[in-house]
Amino acid sequence: MPDTLKLDNFLPYRLSIASNRVSDAIAGTYRALFGLRIPEWRLIAVLAESDGLTQQALGVRTRMDKVSVSRAAIALADRGLIDRAPNPSDQRSHLLALSPSGQALYAEVAPKALEIEARIFDVLDRSEVAALRSMLERIEQAVEGL
Repeated sequence: MPDTLKLDNFLPYRLSIASNRVSDAIAGTYRALFGLRIPEWRLIAVLAESDGLTQQALGVRTRMDKVSVSRAAIALADRGLIDRAPNPSDQRSHLLALSPSGQALYAEVAPKALEIEARIFDVLDRSEVAALRSMLERIEQAVEGL
Protein backbone atom coordinates (compact mmCIF):
# COMPACT_ATOMS: atom_id res chain seq x y z
CA MET A 1 0.00 0.00 0.00
CA PRO A 2 1.49 3.40 -0.95
CA ASP A 3 2.23 5.98 1.68
CA THR A 4 -0.68 8.24 2.41
CA LEU A 5 -0.45 11.91 3.07
CA LYS A 6 -1.06 12.81 6.69
CA LEU A 7 -0.97 16.57 6.95
CA ASP A 8 0.39 16.67 10.50
CA ASN A 9 3.37 14.57 9.36
CA PHE A 10 3.92 16.46 6.08
CA LEU A 11 7.09 18.51 6.65
CA PRO A 12 6.25 21.38 4.26
CA TYR A 13 2.99 21.86 6.17
CA ARG A 14 4.76 21.72 9.54
CA LEU A 15 7.34 24.28 8.38
CA SER A 16 4.54 26.56 7.22
CA ILE A 17 2.65 26.23 10.51
CA ALA A 18 5.80 26.89 12.57
CA SER A 19 6.68 29.87 10.38
CA ASN A 20 3.18 31.30 10.67
CA ARG A 21 3.14 30.92 14.45
CA VAL A 22 6.53 32.60 14.83
CA SER A 23 5.47 35.40 12.44
CA ASP A 24 2.19 35.90 14.29
CA ALA A 25 3.97 36.19 17.64
CA ILE A 26 6.47 38.67 16.25
CA ALA A 27 3.83 40.61 14.31
CA GLY A 28 1.77 41.16 17.45
CA THR A 29 4.76 42.57 19.27
CA TYR A 30 5.85 44.85 16.40
CA ARG A 31 2.31 46.11 15.90
CA ALA A 32 1.68 46.76 19.60
CA LEU A 33 5.03 48.38 20.39
CA PHE A 34 5.97 50.09 17.13
CA GLY A 35 2.87 50.20 14.91
CA LEU A 36 4.60 48.08 12.27
CA ARG A 37 3.29 45.25 10.16
CA ILE A 38 5.69 42.42 9.23
CA PRO A 39 6.24 43.65 5.63
CA GLU A 40 7.10 47.12 6.95
CA TRP A 41 9.55 45.68 9.47
CA ARG A 42 11.19 43.56 6.78
CA LEU A 43 11.79 46.62 4.62
CA ILE A 44 13.19 48.55 7.58
CA ALA A 45 15.52 45.68 8.50
CA VAL A 46 16.81 45.26 4.93
CA LEU A 47 17.20 49.00 4.39
CA ALA A 48 19.16 49.24 7.66
CA GLU A 49 21.76 46.98 6.04
CA SER A 50 22.10 49.08 2.86
CA ASP A 51 22.69 52.58 1.55
CA GLY A 52 19.51 52.45 -0.52
CA LEU A 53 17.64 49.91 -2.60
CA THR A 54 15.01 49.94 -5.30
CA GLN A 55 11.60 48.42 -4.62
CA GLN A 56 12.50 45.62 -7.01
CA ALA A 57 15.68 44.86 -5.05
CA LEU A 58 13.68 44.95 -1.81
CA GLY A 59 11.28 42.39 -3.26
CA VAL A 60 14.16 40.07 -4.10
CA ARG A 61 15.82 40.48 -0.70
CA THR A 62 12.60 40.06 1.33
CA ARG A 63 10.94 37.46 -0.90
CA MET A 64 7.82 39.64 -0.95
CA ASP A 65 5.73 40.39 -4.03
CA LYS A 66 5.67 43.83 -5.69
CA VAL A 67 2.32 44.82 -4.18
CA SER A 68 3.43 43.99 -0.62
CA VAL A 69 6.69 45.88 -1.06
CA SER A 70 4.87 48.87 -2.56
CA ARG A 71 2.27 49.02 0.22
CA ALA A 72 4.90 48.70 2.93
CA ALA A 73 7.06 51.38 1.29
CA ILE A 74 4.10 53.76 1.03
CA ALA A 75 3.19 53.20 4.68
CA LEU A 76 6.79 53.80 5.78
CA ALA A 77 7.12 56.91 3.60
CA ASP A 78 3.85 58.27 4.99
CA ARG A 79 5.30 57.89 8.50
CA GLY A 80 8.54 59.58 7.47
CA LEU A 81 10.57 56.42 8.10
CA ILE A 82 12.04 56.11 4.62
CA ASP A 83 13.25 58.59 2.02
CA ARG A 84 13.01 58.22 -1.77
CA ALA A 85 15.75 59.49 -4.06
CA PRO A 86 16.21 59.24 -7.82
CA ASN A 87 18.18 56.19 -8.89
CA PRO A 88 21.22 57.50 -10.81
CA SER A 89 21.66 54.17 -12.63
CA ASP A 90 17.98 53.85 -13.69
CA GLN A 91 15.82 56.95 -14.01
CA ARG A 92 12.65 54.81 -13.99
CA SER A 93 13.15 53.79 -10.36
CA HIS A 94 13.92 55.31 -6.99
CA LEU A 95 16.25 54.31 -4.21
CA LEU A 96 14.65 53.87 -0.82
CA ALA A 97 16.68 54.43 2.33
CA LEU A 98 15.91 54.83 6.01
CA SER A 99 15.36 58.39 7.10
CA PRO A 100 16.85 59.52 10.42
CA SER A 101 13.49 58.65 12.02
CA GLY A 102 13.61 55.22 10.38
CA GLN A 103 17.12 54.65 11.67
CA ALA A 104 15.99 55.61 15.18
CA LEU A 105 13.03 53.23 14.98
CA TYR A 106 15.30 50.45 13.73
CA ALA A 107 17.58 51.06 16.73
CA GLU A 108 14.56 50.48 18.99
CA VAL A 109 13.07 47.51 17.14
CA ALA A 110 16.24 45.49 16.43
CA PRO A 111 17.01 44.69 20.09
CA LYS A 112 13.37 43.67 20.62
CA ALA A 113 13.60 41.40 17.55
CA LEU A 114 16.71 39.73 18.94
CA GLU A 115 15.01 39.33 22.32
CA ILE A 116 11.99 37.64 20.73
CA GLU A 117 14.27 35.38 18.69
CA ALA A 118 16.14 34.38 21.86
CA ARG A 119 12.89 33.63 23.71
CA ILE A 120 11.52 31.51 20.84
CA PHE A 121 14.70 29.49 20.37
CA ASP A 122 15.56 29.22 24.05
CA VAL A 123 14.09 25.70 23.92
CA LEU A 124 17.08 24.69 21.78
CA ASP A 125 20.72 24.62 22.79
CA ARG A 126 23.38 26.41 20.73
CA SER A 127 24.31 23.35 18.70
CA GLU A 128 20.64 22.72 17.85
CA VAL A 129 20.19 26.34 16.73
CA ALA A 130 23.30 26.03 14.55
CA ALA A 131 22.00 22.75 13.13
CA LEU A 132 18.59 24.32 12.45
CA ARG A 133 20.21 27.24 10.62
CA SER A 134 22.23 24.79 8.53
CA MET A 135 19.17 22.65 7.77
CA LEU A 136 17.12 25.69 6.76
CA GLU A 137 19.88 26.81 4.38
CA ARG A 138 20.01 23.35 2.83
CA ILE A 139 16.21 23.22 2.49
CA GLU A 140 16.20 26.64 0.82
CA GLN A 141 18.92 25.48 -1.59
CA ALA A 142 16.96 22.31 -2.36
CA VAL A 143 13.84 24.34 -3.13
CA GLU A 144 15.85 26.57 -5.48
CA GLY A 145 16.78 23.44 -7.41
CA LEU A 146 13.19 22.31 -7.98
